[in-house]
Amino acid sequence: MKKGFASDNNSGVRPDILKAMEAANPGHYTGYGNDPFTQKAISVFKENFGRETEVFFVFNGTGANVLGLSSVTRSFNSIICAETAHIQEDECGAPEKFTGCKLLPVETKNGKLTPEIIQHHLKGFDFEHHSQPKVISISQVTEMGTVYQPEEIKALAGLAHSHNMLLHMDGARIANAAVSLNLGFREFTKDCGVDVLSFGGTKNGMMMGEAVVFFNPDLAKQTKYLRKQSMQLYSKMRFVGAQFVAYFENDLWKETAAHANKMAKMLEAEIKQIPEVKITQPVEANGIFALVPPKIVKPLQEQFFFYIWNEQNSEVRWMTSFDTTENEIREFAALIKKLVSEK
Repeated sequence: MKKGFASDNNSGVRPDILKAMEAANPGHYTGYGNDPFTQKAISVFKENFGRETEVFFVFNGTGANVLGLSSVTRSFNSIICAETAHIQEDECGAPEKFTGCKLLPVETKNGKLTPEIIQHHLKGFDFEHHSQPKVISISQVTEMGTVYQPEEIKALAGLAHSHNMLLHMDGARIANAAVSLNLGFREFTKDCGVDVLSFGGTKNGMMMGEAVVFFNPDLAKQTKYLRKQSMQLYSKMRFVGAQFVAYFENDLWKETAAHANKMAKMLEAEIKQIPEVKITQPVEANGIFALVPPKIVKPLQEQFFFYIWNEQNSEVRWMTSFDTTENEIREFAALIKKLVSEK
């Protein structure tokens, strides 16, 4: 069966990552992060983001978002996010369950929040009958495959901070964003005013493990207890730490994400040659959203599986990965051309 374009979660693990985990396997090491591999990984994050950075490793992206948001909110707070945000659409209510906060979803055209469209939620401050806005949460890359520019992030951070609020970034595909922007991670996170970052690696060649990054250590004073309570404290943490060390070494993250982004641009170029298919969002990372004739969806999925984004208008999502090949792109495009030409 061909790999398809359903999700970068469906890809395997980079051989370099597997080797790093294997190298960490022999012998006994103190658990729960008190091992040299995890400590090395923490130091790598500090090298990239600053010595005052606090880092907490967790199992998965939902765990990272929940832990980061739980650390900086109380149950009477509210969190503003895009209506397509992962915390709104794809985490089974976990943010609400574990934070107790009210999510305030905002309709967007491209998955990106702006100060103008969230302004109406900035109300009720110091009024006990109203949930207190505390966090603006953005996704980088967004769920629509678009990428926030640094000035857009700065504008949201400035708005948040002017209201004594915080800016959280869900960086499940942060490496793809960094490659798209041609910037280092710090330049569009900490330097732009982000307060809490969910740093992902699973979608970009790691087996498991994400990181919650706090740029102000005062925000993380309770996080170690919350991580334990939320069942995100891994006893054999060294296998997460070893992955992150390998991920950063020799910019493996960049090589991996650059290939995925390149494959998306190649697919975009192929699709633009098919008049019956219309791309609906700018292709800025490793995702393509397109309107396709309904008749070709099922036969296309039988050969290259992918997800339907909106059944009502036959909009689909195609994701490329670090292991997507040029041949797969060409075969997929050729099949689309064949299917749309059939009566």
